[in-house]
Amino acid sequence: MSAPFTPPFPWRRLLRVVLALLVLNSALSFSTWWPTPGIVPEARLAPEFVGLWLLLLVLVWRRAYLGRRGITLLTLGYLVLVLGRYADVTTPSLFGREINLYWDGLQIPRFLWVSSQERPWWQTAAVVGGTGLLLWLMFTVLRLAMAVAARVAAPYALGHRWALGLSAALGVLAAANLAGVQATWPYLSKPVIPTYVKQMQVITNALSEQRQATLLPASTAVSVAMQNPLEALAGLKGRDVYLMPMESVGAITYDNPVAHAALSPVREQFARDVAANGQQVVSAFFKSPTFGGGTDLAQLGLLTGINLSNPMAHDVLLTTSRPTLMSLFKAAGFATFGVYPGVFWEWPERAFYNYDVFIDGPRLGYPGPELGYWKIPDQFSVARFEQMHPRLKGAQPRFVFFPTITCHLPFSPVPPFQPDWRRVLTAQPFDEHDTQQALNEQPDWLNMFPDYVRMVAYTYRVLGSHLREPQAREAIYLFVGDHQPAANVTGAGAPWDVPVHIVSRDPALLARFKAQGFQDGMAPARQPLAELHELTGMMLKAFAQPGTPLNGPRT
Repeated sequence: MSAPFTPPFPWRRLLRVVLALLVLNSALSFSTWWPTPGIVPEARLAPEFVGLWLLLLVLVWRRAYLGRRGITLLTLGYLVLVLGRYADVTTPSLFGREINLYWDGLQIPRFLWVSSQERPWWQTAAVVGGTGLLLWLMFTVLRLAMAVAARVAAPYALGHRWALGLSAALGVLAAANLAGVQATWPYLSKPVIPTYVKQMQVITNALSEQRQATLLPASTAVSVAMQNPLEALAGLKGRDVYLMPMESVGAITYDNPVAHAALSPVREQFARDVAANGQQVVSAFFKSPTFGGGTDLAQLGLLTGINLSNPMAHDVLLTTSRPTLMSLFKAAGFATFGVYPGVFWEWPERAFYNYDVFIDGPRLGYPGPELGYWKIPDQFSVARFEQMHPRLKGAQPRFVFFPTITCHLPFSPVPPFQPDWRRVLTAQPFDEHDTQQALNEQPDWLNMFPDYVRMVAYTYRVLGSHLREPQAREAIYLFVGDHQPAANVTGAGAPWDVPVHIVSRDPALLARFKAQGFQDGMAPARQPLAELHELTGMMLKAFAQPGTPLNGPRT
């Protein structure tokens, strides 16, 4: 059924149409006002808005007129997309990760309930009322815009070939965007529907044992070791274990001639720091499951011994009760610590990790100047953890998972290094000149390489100096690069390899690592030994009493 001929628009009607279409598009094409819950508009086209427009053309062509019920249903569906868009763009800036409906769906009601208990009833009522009013206003505005689009704009477009041609072209552009064609990204915003689809897949996979079996291995080195935790870790002889992923420390620090030349003296100093305390270091390269980001894929892969190069496997793993290194060490009588200086938000997924003690950024209580996007210098975090939980002789052995954060994009400002580890815990950890110089640094978004090299040097200097400090009891350290920095630092086509350094006073334990391919010092053979998640099995083979059959499957 074709629509009747419509005369040209008077300017007021045209203004209403333009305003309505702008409202509908803007509702799905905004970005976050980092790092706040606020949003800012984007001058881009929303793929779902294009889809709505094409749907309106079809509906008006078939029915000629949309009634109140049809307009209301379309508006409700569109509002769901708007709310999804808001969650999709604000969650990464507020929580440092993508939205996860499985965990957030459980956490949000709990957070709201706890928050309501800490406030007077009238404040809670005001927040609830204000939220309801905001949703009603959003629905009202969207419904008015939807009515104008369906009853004025769509009938007009059906009567003009140029409008239909333009609509078809926009449809092709939106389809290309949904298909992942990068050339459309400057002009079309990130679509919302794939986010909903992914979250539904996560929940479906979490509830399906069959789907879990296709994404996750039936057995791992950790699950094999859980059969006898004491034997699995007998080779440690009660020593503490520190597993410390080094943020963004990748193979470029060796492969790039400029970086290699700048960092070779730093690594040599690290080796001297190690030797000064009677320790030795062995090193190797491994292939990370991720590149330029996605730190959780590397870290959780290390803790479980599971290949998480498929992000869906990571998301589904978090919904299970699979054992981790925390499970193993805890079963063997170790106290387990998770130290996350870069986490400043509620992190519901930590329930999966099940640390005995969890320490995030706020719990560290940093009194000094905030330096850069990650606020707390790694040197303070290392010193503060040891101050909060001193290693006393005769105390329970510990397993510490401690990801560094300072060497994170944008790699500036580089914090000053403080040789006096006691002073770094004070409100004035650095000399005023050094502090001001760091605060004056601004990230160079067009050339991050120089700051990256300086930040890696800072990381090695902090870790080496810490190893030189007197230790109340012996510990084994595993420093693991989690992934390469972004391609704007490495250049195109860089490998996904990362360095791993293991430090210990026990030559027999290090010999068990060398028997698996590790080499003495800080400059191992460049060929990666294995995938990063396979390092977990190698660790457990070295940590076991010699002769214990703990070779779990490679996954």
